Amino acid sequence: MANGEWRRLFKYGIVGVMNTGVDFAVFAALVYGLHVAAIAAQPVSYLCGFANSYYWNRKWTFRSGKRANAMELIRFGVVNAVSFGVATIVLMAIVSGLGWSALIGKAASIFASLAVNYIGSRLWVFRSAVEGGEGT
Repeated sequence: MANGEWRRLFKYGIVGVMNTGVDFAVFAALVYGLHVAAIAAQPVSYLCGFANSYYWNRKWTFRSGKRANAMELIRFGVVNAVSFGVATIVLMAIVSGLGWSALIGKAASIFASLAVNYIGSRLWVFRSAVEGGEGT
């Protein structure tokens, strides 16, 4: 892997930690502060992480110099929808299937989500920034 790709992966990891913090904090506040069911808290917390992710990955990780457009946001949304589905399946399998705590399920779902998101963002959403050398 080229040096620029390692740097991009490192930046993605930092953004991922920020997204995770946003997602996890909102999820915990909803579940434990407002007593919202985990399945209902999941989309709200995920959407907060989604907004944070799009902004920072676009501006910093992949450094897309082109103007933001609807198709890019739609592609980012599709990648995140797939990631959300994977994360939710993992969450519910752990919480409902294994009977473990919602926070353990949420932590496991985050790892699955991060992998799906990086691959989709790198290969589809911000591909032109990466191929054009903007994202290094």
